Formats: sequence, structure tokens, C-alpha cells
Amino acid sequence: MRFWFEHSSEVSLREQLIAQVTLGILSGELAPGERLPSIRLLGRRFDLHANTVSAGYKQLEADGWVASRKGSGVFVRTTPPPPTDRGAAVSVLDRLVANLFDATRRIGLPDTEVLERVRTFSERVQIDKILLVEPDPELRRIVIAELAEHVTLPIEGCGLDQIASTAPGTSLAGALLVTLPSKLDRVKAGAPASRVEVLRVRSVPASLAEHLPPPSARAGVLVGIASRWPDFLRFARTMLVAAGVPPDALVVRDAREPLWRDGLAHTAAIVCDLVTANKLANPKTIVSRVLADNVPQELNALIGSRIS
Repeated sequence: MRFWFEHSSEVSLREQLIAQVTLGILSGELAPGERLPSIRLLGRRFDLHANTVSAGYKQLEADGWVASRKGSGVFVRTTPPPPTDRGAAVSVLDRLVANLFDATRRIGLPDTEVLERVRTFSERVQIDKILLVEPDPELRRIVIAELAEHVTLPIEGCGLDQIASTAPGTSLAGALLVTLPSKLDRVKAGAPASRVEVLRVRSVPASLAEHLPPPSARAGVLVGIASRWPDFLRFARTMLVAAGVPPDALVVRDAREPLWRDGLAHTAAIVCDLVTANKLANPKTIVSRVLADNVPQELNALIGSRIS
């Protein structure tokens, strides 16, 4: 790692050393177990007093970033420092911020531009997961499965009560909140400070119509419907009957029940959601999706604009 020190800075040399080592460890530039330059080497190369370097190393050791080995030197700890109280964490942050502004002033950047870059960078890196807010657990599983086919970020799900109470295990930090149109108002009320993206849904009749045989060929043909989501069973049955499939030709199976696959082998096609289709592994399945076709692509484009 390359060190640099500004002797005329308002930030003490000791604080400059602490900030640079801390940032080097956080960024991975200083690897666990790596030996830091000796007190004598730093003092000679950068015209630092030995007491200054020694005091900086002692503070880094007290903060849990490094460990000294008698006769060997000072090394980056192989494990992260233990959790600190807020005061200690703020102290480290203050060092890093002071070091940043000192460096940018020396290269002629105005503070306003630095602040703008910090704000922009914060917006870019804040998304590290997608959090789907949906109260129905079965619908939540289906939507997550559809998104996971094309979205590379981790996807989590929670209910409206969890988002409102920030229940343990549900963190908004680094999360892009998404929900279906019918839940948008309630999600915004539960997380007013968060940006919420709406996932557009597709037309169920349109998605089913393209797979159905013409009315003249539907007589005597059995059609299966399978899902763990009760509303899917109801919607699919309604749509198929409306499309001309006789009610007694429908084999409806709740995938939460035991032996739910019984009878589906005798059907000409099985209408199901993506989660159920993955469990059936049957070439006769017709997957009726919840999300509009280009929703994953739109979400990827949004994520790319926020993290690139």
C-alpha cells in the first residue's frame, strides 16, 4: 500500500496514518495478516517522528484493526475488529472524512464537488438486494421465482407488517423495495422514507389464450390447474371457463395438499405458476406468469443506473 503525508495539513500526521491504514483495510488494499511498514521505515521515508508512528499504530491496535507481535512488527488482524460503540465508530468516520477533504483540497477540488460526488456514490452503491413486499406468502414465492430468473441481485421477501415494524431479519439497508400495484399505497405508508418500485403485472387472459386449443378442439380435453396460491387456482379456473373450457374438464389441484399431482398425468395441459412448474418438471405445463414480460429487464436497467 502506498502512504502519503501532508506535514502542513490541519489533520495531524498521526490521524493521517490512522485514516490511511483503516481505509486500506476496509478497501482490501491491506490484506489480513499483512505486515505494516516498520516505525523506523515510515519515519525515515516520510520524515515522521517515531513517537507519531508508534502512537498511530497503538491507536489502530486499540481499535482492533492491527496486532503487534514482539520482535516481528505490526500486522493487519486476520479477523475484523470486534463491534464498537457508536462513539468509536464515529471517531473512525471522522478520521476518514478529514483525510478525504484534506487530500481533495490539495489537488484543487472544491468541497462542494466532493460532497456531490459522495452523494452520487452513495446512491450508486446503496442497492445490494431487492426486497419484495407482498403479504401473501405464496404470491411472494412466485414473484421472487420470476424475478430470480433474470435478476442477479439477491432477492428477499417480507410482508407489510414486517416492513412497518422493521422486524428482526428484515433490513431496509441497501434494499430496493418493490411491490405489486395493488400494494403500493400500503408499502409507501409503511416505509415512507424508502423509494418503492412497482412491478407491472401481465394480463392473465392474454397469457392463457395463446396456449389454449381452438374452441372446436376443446371438447373432451382435460386441462389441469395447479398452484399453492389459492387466488391462482381461482383466477385460472375463471379464465379457462370464460375461454370455453367446460368446468367438468378442469382438474384443479392445490399444491399445498398431499398427493396433489394425482390425476394431472391424464390432462392435455397443466396451467400453473412458475414455482409449481419447477416442481412438476412436466412438458405439458403452461406457465402463467404474474409479472409483465419485460419487468426483469426494466428492473436490471434501474439497478444498473443506480450502481454503475
